[in-house]
Amino acid sequence: MKIFTAKQIYAADQFTIEDQDITGAELMERASIQLFDWLHHKLQGAQVKIKLFCGIGNNGGDGLALARHLWEHGYNIEVFVVNYSEKRSHDFLGNLERLKDRKIWPNFVNQDSELPSIDSEDIIIDALFGIGLNRTPDPWVERLIQHFNDSSAFVVSVDIPSGLFLDQPVKNSKAVVKANYVLSFQFPKLIFFLPETGIFSNQWEVLNIGLSQKYIGQTEASFELIGKNEVLKYYIPREKFSHKGSYGHALILGGSYGKIGAVSLASKACITSGSGLVSAYVPKCGYIPIQSSLPEVMVITDQGEKEITNISLKLEPSVIGVGIGLGTAQRTQETFSKFLGITKSPMVIDADGLNMIAMNKSLLKKLPPKTILTPHPGELKRLLGNWENDFDKLKKAKEFSKKHDCILVLKDAHTIVIYNEKGYINTTGNPGMATAGSGDVLTGVITSLVAQKYEPLKAAIFGVYLHGRAGDIAIENLGYQALTATAIINGIGPAYIDLFNVPTTDIESETKED
Repeated sequence: MKIFTAKQIYAADQFTIEDQDITGAELMERASIQLFDWLHHKLQGAQVKIKLFCGIGNNGGDGLALARHLWEHGYNIEVFVVNYSEKRSHDFLGNLERLKDRKIWPNFVNQDSELPSIDSEDIIIDALFGIGLNRTPDPWVERLIQHFNDSSAFVVSVDIPSGLFLDQPVKNSKAVVKANYVLSFQFPKLIFFLPETGIFSNQWEVLNIGLSQKYIGQTEASFELIGKNEVLKYYIPREKFSHKGSYGHALILGGSYGKIGAVSLASKACITSGSGLVSAYVPKCGYIPIQSSLPEVMVITDQGEKEITNISLKLEPSVIGVGIGLGTAQRTQETFSKFLGITKSPMVIDADGLNMIAMNKSLLKKLPPKTILTPHPGELKRLLGNWENDFDKLKKAKEFSKKHDCILVLKDAHTIVIYNEKGYINTTGNPGMATAGSGDVLTGVITSLVAQKYEPLKAAIFGVYLHGRAGDIAIENLGYQALTATAIINGIGPAYIDLFNVPTTDIESETKED
């Protein structure tokens, strides 16, 4: 699913109005009906107090139209118009008149007004600002927003939480609504998935308001949301008359004394994800642990006893996953640098492989095209340098990817795969996956997919999805706290099977919990 900028969303609205020969008011009515249907489905006529706080732009117009539908269906509502500007949008004024025609009289809130009473049992509809907000709210509006946040009432935000900018970082976190639920029109928003802004959207759902599919189809987006529907088209089925050689020979290269477990996890994940053959290259101290615990994996040992000191291969693997548990000893750095200069195999680089590249940026010139790098935030900072905010981080990641022709897997609550000018945001995974070894498993999964002849970018996107889905399946029986990297590996098979389960809802109406 595409994720559009504010400018593109406004263009989609205008294109739809012209293409479908409708008015802006009619498009707003579609939006308000979708909002009402969602609330009505949840509340089923319950007489909880619903307090709608509407701004004086189109987001406020959506709120006023919603108030009309709620009133017409017998809900207990109270409407507040927040006068933060002298300007009024045309469609806001039209919906205000329609309310007055029904003898619904809003309360007008301005700088001098007392804060309205809000009970913890109330529902707040936040329709103050939409995606067009371009400045931090005034102090008195900030106080009102803080009043919402302190009230313990359930807050539903229309399109985005008020106070957030769609394409910019938060300037004042105290002036942002903390929404329990966000009902987003037509598209998810990038701010739902970034650590600094996602904290204001506990849950979100996309409402289809019928924007032109022609516009959506022909317009390129800088980011895409990746779910089952998107990765299913990447899947390469197994041929009946195939053999283990048909699915590649992956090499997992890493390990040092005390960190052989990282190689074990990556290797097991690699074979479990479908690579035909998997070999592990480790220091001598890793031979017995891996050979005895992973009978499916072949083991090659380095000359070094406790660390890798002289990488020497007699095979040319289909792909190499390197860096897990490797350490950064001087001799390891030297042999890693030499190895990068001679290997021709595609590569997936993680952990200490990334750290050694960060210590010697000239190694970037030795990477094969479309090498996949899988940094966590700390490793990414060592590669890119500091960033000012999440938007700056994404900008620098795109520049880095383009400059070095590499694929970046930015591991986080919502992992984002970056290649050149485009980002792919994953929808699977959960907080339980913040556990030791989870990243090693991801390296093994992605390495396996490259071995199976998936294009590197597709392998990264599919691998991140599969890894997260395996974790989601595993927590169904374990819960967050007990989830381990081994349990994630055990979920890989069920995650593959889940690809072909018929979804109960379309991704455009799925709920995403952060």
